[in-house]
Amino acid sequence: MPAALDWIDLKILRLLQADGRMNNAEIAKRVNTSAATCHRRTQRLFDEGYIRGVHAQIAPEKVGRGSLVIVGVVLDRSTPESFAAFEAAAQAMPTMLDCHLVAGDFDYFLKIRVSDMADFNRLHSDTLIALPGVRQTRTFFVMKEVVDNAPMDL
Repeated sequence: MPAALDWIDLKILRLLQADGRMNNAEIAKRVNTSAATCHRRTQRLFDEGYIRGVHAQIAPEKVGRGSLVIVGVVLDRSTPESFAAFEAAAQAMPTMLDCHLVAGDFDYFLKIRVSDMADFNRLHSDTLIALPGVRQTRTFFVMKEVVDNAPMDL
């Protein structure tokens, strides 16, 4: 753990990770500091990049994106240029949740939300296989989300 974080900072991080809507007064109460001190600490955590942002967790099925798909991608070349071109195109995809460069049999793993298998089939044929440098994809349809976006143990 970085020396710049003390137990109060860690508790603030845990509280915000559990409930990003928690207000400063409630956080201050729970960490036993004044509201002003808590605000300064929280702002420092944002400024120093410990907190990247605060987001709402949307229920995917409520917005027509109930199917989760993991796609392994192999590129035809392993060059900085081919990685950069693929990454730029992947970042532009509105259905993309995550894109990770990995070691092993695949170059990237993509986490994508779609409405159903037919929706994914359209995305695959229209977009995925046309991404720059894609040689091969392997698709995994998630049958059950056991743990998804779990908070980090701090």
